[in-house]
This record gives sequence, structure tokens and C-alpha cells, in this order.
Amino acid sequence: MILRLALTATAMLALSGPVLAQQATPAAPAAAAPAPVTEADIQAAGEAFGAKMEAMGQELGTAVAAANGDAARARTNTDPIVAKYQPDADAFSAMLTGFFAAMPEGPQKAQMTAMAPIIEAEIKGAPGKARDQALAAIPAP
Repeated sequence: MILRLALTATAMLALSGPVLAQQATPAAPAAAAPAPVTEADIQAAGEAFGAKMEAMGQELGTAVAAANGDAARARTNTDPIVAKYQPDADAFSAMLTGFFAAMPEGPQKAQMTAMAPIIEAEIKGAPGKARDQALAAIPAP
């Protein structure tokens, strides 16, 4: 054990010699901390996310209609649409999770923290769920 410590210390000293001889580079200026997310930010982001999901629903409807009742083709047509909107769902979910984590301690934070995994799953799953609903509207052959 002592031998291993000695060898490690020797190796560190041997490697640090050239590093110590170099001049220290000045540290980069610290980035300003991001402003905390407010309830108004969450509401605005929620409205924007809702509008995006509405637009996605229209795109999904068009893609399903273009498949002319072919479920496999409709699925192929809708997968890229879901992929296009998934980052929006992920970003909104992350924003909410961060908001819940930054809440002051108390019963409201405890409740939101307990609900966070469910809310996160619902938001992240929204694009896929919308696609599944659009595909379910295809009449059976």
C-alpha cells in the first residue's frame, strides 16, 4: 500500500514538473448564471408547446390521410413528424423539471416533485401519443 502511494506520488511529481514550469493561463471569465425560470416563463413555454403540438397534429393528420388507409405507410409517414417535434417535448419537460427543482422547500415543492416523473413522462410521450391517436383513426381494412 505504501509502495503504491510512493509510486503514485513520484509519478505525479515527475509529470507535474513541466506543468509547474509553464506559466498559468488566466481563467476564463465566469459565465453569468441563467435567470431563474418563473411561472410566467413556464406558462409561456406551455402555450408555445401546445401550439407546436397542435401544428404537429395537423401534420400527422395530413400524413395519415396521404397514406390512403395503409397503416404501415402512415406509420412510416408519421415517424419523421414525431422525431421533428420530440426535442420540443424534451425541452419543455426539462424546463418544468428544473422549475420544480428550484422551487422553495415546502408542501407545494414536495407535491410537484412527487408528480414530476408522471408529468415528465406525459410531456415527453406527447408526440408519440399524438401519432398513435392519428394512426388509430385509420379505418380497419
